[in-house]
Amino acid sequence: MTEPSPNPLRDPQDRRLPRIAGPSSLVIFGVTGDLSRKKLMPAVYDLANRGLLPPGFSLVGFARRDWADEDFAQVVHDAVKEHARTPWREEVWNQLAEGFRFVPGEFDDDDAFERLKATIAELDEVRGTGGNYAFYLSIPPKFFAPVVGQLKEHGLAQAAGASWRRVVVEKPFGRDLTTARQLNAVVSEVFPSESVFRIDHYLGKETVQNILAFRFANAMFEPVWNSHYVDHVQITMAEDIGIGGRAGYYDEIGAARDVIQNHLLQLVALVAMEEPIAFDARSLRVEKQKVLSAVALPGRLDQHSARGQYAAGWQGGTPVQGYLQEQDIPASSTTETYAALRLDVETRRWGGVPFYLRTGKRLGRRVTEVAVSFKRAPHLPFSETATESLGQNALVMRIQPDEGVTLRFGAKVPGTGSGTELRDVNMDFAYGGAFVESSPEAYERLILDVLLGDPPLFPRHEEVELSWQILDPVIAHWATQGRPEQYDAGGWGPTCADQMLARDGRTWRRP
Repeated sequence: MTEPSPNPLRDPQDRRLPRIAGPSSLVIFGVTGDLSRKKLMPAVYDLANRGLLPPGFSLVGFARRDWADEDFAQVVHDAVKEHARTPWREEVWNQLAEGFRFVPGEFDDDDAFERLKATIAELDEVRGTGGNYAFYLSIPPKFFAPVVGQLKEHGLAQAAGASWRRVVVEKPFGRDLTTARQLNAVVSEVFPSESVFRIDHYLGKETVQNILAFRFANAMFEPVWNSHYVDHVQITMAEDIGIGGRAGYYDEIGAARDVIQNHLLQLVALVAMEEPIAFDARSLRVEKQKVLSAVALPGRLDQHSARGQYAAGWQGGTPVQGYLQEQDIPASSTTETYAALRLDVETRRWGGVPFYLRTGKRLGRRVTEVAVSFKRAPHLPFSETATESLGQNALVMRIQPDEGVTLRFGAKVPGTGSGTELRDVNMDFAYGGAFVESSPEAYERLILDVLLGDPPLFPRHEEVELSWQILDPVIAHWATQGRPEQYDAGGWGPTCADQMLARDGRTWRRP
């Protein structure tokens, strides 16, 4: 990959400097879908607006539409205007739009893939893209094999000389361990492992990456980051919305496959991993895999897992319908919209510390957070009445939407009397208040990493398979349990989830 010439006055190892992608093209299959319109196209523009794409960068769309290049450019224009994070700049848009191309066709259409081959060859010649292509499969998994096969058949997957070809795969990475292995076999037959990028957009969030900075750049937390001081860890991804127009997808997948298998288990790995020897892809991957390999499920899944389905209720002062009343959802559906699970990481650092994971739709508010709850002090030299309002110390890393970190600890309530009263107080760090720069969208970081060939946080197939090994027994257990428990929309999930923690003498946080 050709990199821009370095400035002799700058240290090329200085990670504070922006890294600019070399000559390249991005080909998006499924370019007419919501993901492309709301995330991918705006991210490409935002990268260009920040000066992180080369002047000749090109974007090729492939879909079943009878569009000319100009029609595609208008679609990108509208998506950027509606969803881009950075301000509109006409000169940036004009330069970017010169590299837009559209190829109409079906995934089994040989002529269409020959047109694609001719299109990117033309871009190599007129835009100087250097034979470097990233193929983004923004399509359902059932189409991965046909598309990857076509790329191989038409000579699009094989790079010549120093150029590169990469493929980007969106989750879900299968629906269980068997299908994940089949998918990995299909992709790895055509692309080498270092050229396969599995997108988990949560790993592109600045606040997720800050977990590593928080842990390993600060000496004050590492001594207490273990079972001697930590009581338990809660990881929550709550949404206040329903399924929207995703009935066909969601009813086949459910909350556990949609969120726990990827997002939440990756967060477990980042929270529990040992310090890597370097902050590079291989070192991070090794430590994450160690954690996932050490995860153990409880012996009684009936007592340490929970699932639910949202019923009608109120959300933000507005009445909303239940899951079974959503359009295209069968009345007999047993798909969970809420899932909770206890895991144990059986290492010396974390032995005896439960990790509680939960995710759900139509919950009280939209929030994703990691909460590390510490053990109580072994001795409190205060009266019981002085400490009756005192809870456990906790450190909460807020992933979204109110990005930051909260430290909760006990403090004396001011007063002139002779008595002492202790109460929990919070110390807050907020990204918006500490940094002038706004955080880039996750897809900006991830697309740039693909073009740079730098995959530090992309899960490899070993991590994907380990995650399915953890989740498959839970899904199989639920399949024998009949219908999920109903919970009111706008609440915090089914009572069986509260009972799950109550058995361990704990309660869920209310974010």
